[in-house]
Amino acid sequence: MINVNEYFGGSVKSLGYELAGNKSTVGVIAPGEYEFGTSTHETMHIIEGSLSALLPEAINWQTYAAGQAFEVEKGTSFKVKTDAPVAYLCQYK
Repeated sequence: MINVNEYFGGSVKSLGYELAGNKSTVGVIAPGEYEFGTSTHETMHIIEGSLSALLPEAINWQTYAAGQAFEVEKGTSFKVKTDAPVAYLCQYK
């Protein structure tokens, strides 16, 4: 089953799926700044483009480009911002 997700008035869209009991989403983030909450551990892989993330307990934003990833623990929130569309894969544990 494929689930369609839309956030922030359509500025972030993804398709969710499950494979071998593991949940993932693949999507696109439009230019802007967004804050996400986590209910599970997340690993976000940047597929195309780049974005800056302000991770929990971090003071400074860090930029992640295509081929890079970052992790966020469950029960926290994090911010991302970008000036151009970004494609990503997010894996949940």
